[in-house]
Amino acid sequence: MTTPSTSQPTSTPTPAPVSAPAATGVPGRLGSLGPVGLVLAGGISVQFGGALAVTLMPRAGALGVVTLRLLAAAVILLVVCRPRLRGHSRTDWGTVIVFGITMGAMNGLFYEAVDRIPLGLAVTLEVLGPLALSVLASRRLINALWAGLALGGVFLLGGGDFSGLDPVGVGLALGAGAMWATYIIFSARTGRRFPQADGLALAMAVAALLFLPLGIAGAGSRLLNPTTVALGSSVAVLSSVLPYTLELLALRRLPAPTFAVLMSLEPAIAATAGFLVLGQALSATQAAAVALVIAASIGAVRSQVGRGRRPAAGAEPAVVAQPEPVAGAQPEGNGSAS
Repeated sequence: MTTPSTSQPTSTPTPAPVSAPAATGVPGRLGSLGPVGLVLAGGISVQFGGALAVTLMPRAGALGVVTLRLLAAAVILLVVCRPRLRGHSRTDWGTVIVFGITMGAMNGLFYEAVDRIPLGLAVTLEVLGPLALSVLASRRLINALWAGLALGGVFLLGGGDFSGLDPVGVGLALGAGAMWATYIIFSARTGRRFPQADGLALAMAVAALLFLPLGIAGAGSRLLNPTTVALGSSVAVLSSVLPYTLELLALRRLPAPTFAVLMSLEPAIAATAGFLVLGQALSATQAAAVALVIAASIGAVRSQVGRGRRPAAGAEPAVVAQPEPVAGAQPEGNGSAS
């Protein structure tokens, strides 16, 4: 699950698309995919990174995998961004610390969830967090319909009582969703207080440092195994570094509403990754549940976009972008944490 980097706060309007992206240091062939292709490539990277993380859990456990991912991502982002440490207020540091705590919690809860329930179902439950935030923020009657549709999907997912799913895994995935919603809020605040992706790099470092004791307690010396370190670093690249870069490129040319709709497809991508990499096939009922949650998420996004377009014809629409965070983002997530 991934989210756009803090250089694109989720609460601010997205600039009008330009004919060519600004220089980002990423090879031009990535930009040639087109903005939609970049977002989809980022989503695929996140979810297949999540699938790889599941295969790594027998080696290091869920907490160990999260620790390796956060540490590797923090090192890469700090080296690339080289954030300035001086000149920030207490409020700035307080914001980035809370952002880091939220990021660590989102990742930890999500990976503990996918250690217990299928990846596609975990992402479906996790995406309810951003969806709930979107519905509550809009305060429109139509969004009650989308909330009801999502709840119908959750009912189908659990077969009425979730007896077919590990209840602890379900609770952890929902907790990751709540952290994802919190991540969105603090991603925006951090983006307003720190230039470029500096806040993201610092928050990732905070999350890695806070999670390190948990990883050591859970995995011990297994964290030092070269193969485990290499696989954990691959998860960090697939689930954090590469998606953030692709989404940053895409958001320079893609309206945020379109980005948010594409991010709503994350559960379907996760289900595909779970099937291809982990052999986690969904039943027809579970697939229908995933489809309902995706439809609810897309409907909620489009409702807000339509509302933003009404004030002035021809003006750039007000937008609300969902992350990944992965998730967690998501999430990285995201955003989604996946």
